[in-house]
Amino acid sequence: MLRNFLPFFSVFITIFILSCNQSGDQHKKTDLHDEDILIVAQDESNKELSSSEEDFIRFIERFSRDEKFQLQRIKFPISVIVPDTGDQGMAPKEESIDKYDWEQLDLTYDSTYLTRPYDQYYQVVRYRMDTAIVEIRGINNGIYADYYFSRIDNEWYLVTLYEASF
Repeated sequence: MLRNFLPFFSVFITIFILSCNQSGDQHKKTDLHDEDILIVAQDESNKELSSSEEDFIRFIERFSRDEKFQLQRIKFPISVIVPDTGDQGMAPKEESIDKYDWEQLDLTYDSTYLTRPYDQYYQVVRYRMDTAIVEIRGINNGIYADYYFSRIDNEWYLVTLYEASF
C-alpha cells in the first residue's frame, strides 16, 4: 500500500510546487502592470523624482485650476483627434486648435465620479519615460478621452489629445 501511495504523493507535491511557482510569476506580472497604470487620486510614485523634475500630479492640479498656467503649458497649435460629426459613422478626424479657441480643461479626479448617477467615469495615468497619458473612460456612457503630456526641459506640456466621446 505504501508503494502505491508514494508515487501518487510525489506527483501531488510536484504539481503543487509548479502551481505555486506559476502563481508567483503571475503576481510579478501583475505588479509590473500595476506600476504602469495608476489612478491619479492615489498616485505617490513621483515622490522619488529629482528636484529638477516637475511632479506630474502637482502639475495636473495646477494645470486644471489655473487657466493662465494651462495656456502656457500647451504646445499650440495643438493637434486633436475628434469624431467627425459630418460622417455617419463619426470616423475620427484630425483638427488643430489654437490658443484663442482653447477651452480650459479640468483633469482633477475624485473617486466619487465612479458612483455618481450620471456620467460615471474613471481616470488613470500611464507613465512612460518622459510621457504621461491621462485616460478618461466612461462607464456605459460613451466618455472616452486621452490627453498626451510630454516632459520638455523638465516641465510637463500637453502636446496632443484624442477625444472620441459621443
